[in-house]
Amino acid sequence: MEKFSISVNGKKQEVTADPDMPLLWVLRDLLSMKGTKFGCGQALCGACTVHLDDEAIRSCSTPISTIGSKKVTTIEGLDKEGHHPLQDAWVEHIVPQCGYCQTGQIMNAAALLKKNISPTVAEIEEAMAGNLCRCGTYNRIKEAIITASEALYLKHQSI
Repeated sequence: MEKFSISVNGKKQEVTADPDMPLLWVLRDLLSMKGTKFGCGQALCGACTVHLDDEAIRSCSTPISTIGSKKVTTIEGLDKEGHHPLQDAWVEHIVPQCGYCQTGQIMNAAALLKKNISPTVAEIEEAMAGNLCRCGTYNRIKEAIITASEALYLKHQSI
């Protein structure tokens, strides 16, 4: 067991963990942050997606010892009030069904829009291909990302 200091959603957190403990379990079990979900445990489904310095990563396969000074952002840190344009678009397009994949989908989409505020449908499909949805709401996910993209683009233009 070792002590680690990590930045999660802009706040320094101290945890004592095995260096090989996946970030997912640090977040859920040690920091009681339940937004990041466990899916497959093999980095294949995307349910556990968080940001590490604004890059989407699979937290189930990222050991705490590899985080260092990088900033972790979870679904809880995307927007204080839970109204990031993606979260609002998710509701508008009635994307959630079972909920299994939603936080991972949103976090992956947020990383995409951070890099590319106005992606094409093909770019959205390519970026989101690694996130699985058991309920098959892929078209609604795509529509929600387009809606959020438009909202972010308009917000960016008014600055």
